[in-house]
Amino acid sequence: IVSPKVKAQEEQIMIMDENKNKIIEFNTNIVTLRGAVKKLEPEFNKNSKLFHSKKEVEDLYQNISKYALLNGLSIINLKKSEPVAVNGPELTQQTTESSTDQNTTTENPEGQQVMYYKIPVEYEIQGNFLSYLKFRRALSKSQKVINFDKEEINTIAEIQGQILSKGTISIVGLPNEYK
Repeated sequence: IVSPKVKAQEEQIMIMDENKNKIIEFNTNIVTLRGAVKKLEPEFNKNSKLFHSKKEVEDLYQNISKYALLNGLSIINLKKSEPVAVNGPELTQQTTESSTDQNTTTENPEGQQVMYYKIPVEYEIQGNFLSYLKFRRALSKSQKVINFDKEEINTIAEIQGQILSKGTISIVGLPNEYK
């Protein structure tokens, strides 16, 4: 009667000892991996300044609005256009097979590899020129890369010292975010 209960308890003790050993092993792995993450973090931050995630695009809208309000500017229009695929070299059959195995690239209908997406944002801002320069400076100091593609600044004849700036800025997104 006692023997089966003792065997079941011995098995449970063995499982518990194995779990304790695994916990010790995992704790040492955690320390090692945290060190590796800290070591790679500066390189990641350096390399991630160019590409924007979808959330960061929304943050860009908020930053544009915030910088405009801080500098006394009025936003007349702020519109995000559809992402435009920027293609790489044509894919051969071999690279197509390897990319489907890795799931790291996407293709457009012409069979070219999509390297990244360019997300244009059109804006119209009104205010005085000095405030607009301060706005541009604040925007340029953001952590991510923002390209000024097109800009047109006109003076408003009806209101002295006021300008109307129409422009397009663009940001870059990774293919896996904007498929």
